[in-house]
Amino acid sequence: MSYRSVLARSAAMVACLLIASAPLYAQGASEYIVQFQPGLAPAARGAAVAAAGGAVNRLFVGVSAAAVRVPNDQALAALRQNPAVLSVVPNRRVVAYQSANAKGGKPGGSTGAQVTSAGVTRVGVPTAASNGAGVGVAVLDTGVDLAHPDLTGTSDAFSAFGGSCQDDQGHGTHVAGIIGARDNAIDVIGVAPSATIYCVKVLDGSGSGTDEDVMAGLDWVLSNHADVSPAIQVINMSLGREGSADDNPAMRDLVAALEAAGVLVVVAAGNDPSLDVSQQVPSAYATVAPAASTTALAGSNACRFLASPIAADTASYFTSDGIGVTVSAPGEERENVSRGCMIQSVGILSTKLGGGTTRLSGTSMAAPHVAGIAARHYQINPAFLPAQVRGFIAADADRQGTAPLDSPTGGYTFDGVREGVAQAP
Repeated sequence: MSYRSVLARSAAMVACLLIASAPLYAQGASEYIVQFQPGLAPAARGAAVAAAGGAVNRLFVGVSAAAVRVPNDQALAALRQNPAVLSVVPNRRVVAYQSANAKGGKPGGSTGAQVTSAGVTRVGVPTAASNGAGVGVAVLDTGVDLAHPDLTGTSDAFSAFGGSCQDDQGHGTHVAGIIGARDNAIDVIGVAPSATIYCVKVLDGSGSGTDEDVMAGLDWVLSNHADVSPAIQVINMSLGREGSADDNPAMRDLVAALEAAGVLVVVAAGNDPSLDVSQQVPSAYATVAPAASTTALAGSNACRFLASPIAADTASYFTSDGIGVTVSAPGEERENVSRGCMIQSVGILSTKLGGGTTRLSGTSMAAPHVAGIAARHYQINPAFLPAQVRGFIAADADRQGTAPLDSPTGGYTFDGVREGVAQAP
């Protein structure tokens, strides 16, 4: 048996911990996202839904759309036949690209000398002149631990569920730490430690939500990005679902509206190597910056079927890729291969819900490295357009044409582009 097939089985077993699977529909097939003719007033949208026998769950501001509930097929048909309605699509389930706890990190509540993670080192340690100061970054996730001493100054901005944005799952806290953990002598330091984090909760305590919840968070940023101080210029979304760029036109248009308003949306490419970014939402959208995952350091190897350890800058065995990925970035510290040819992902060290640090792996961890880099670009010139910053990130990538290196696992297929590993300005 070749090491390739052995590692493929190993990766598949570990991947069950790392890849979040999601059914297409959320909370039953009676919930939908409805897109109306542009400019239709909120009252007219509500009247159209009521006339069909449905009820409005949420009206959006940035796009002419609503999240609705309909009682039966007859009401659904009536809604679709309304000339004011452009599309009616299911309110699909969205998940954090869940990642597995890896060994290491400090227990909740503990502190210690500040550590610079391998991921931050790989993309570029912040300096006094390049640290994200004066730039707002909205983290659309499970929330942020507002009491974490390494995330002081985080703004409790918005929750799609009402109430506080306080994290009740941990994923968002880890993501926020990669972006902006403070340079304060404890725990870790983020890529942009002087950026202001805006907590926008769109996923619940199980790490899941819906298109409606994500759209509510995006809508809040679109309505408020210029009114807060510092202004929000970057969004990070380490979440998604299987789908296409056209399966929810209202959400696609909302993301495009953020681009037009000057807000760069950075997203995780996805944790399914069998899918390209074009087969997942939001990474399929043309106006986002998808980040795929690589290893930051070389791992160890005890498998006799593997000729050498898995090197730094290797495509993570769990990462999605494909044409459209803006850049790769560290989504794990390293991949160690055991004597039994099993892969253990050693995660990126970042902030933990309840205090201290922990390690997680996934494209969820790659994206915030890129979001932090984007903040440092905007620090140079707040007038940069999102397309310009995406271009800088792509052009500045290290080892273009060489990295990511091929994963030795059987589930990995080279997508034809070696976009390089993200580098901070």
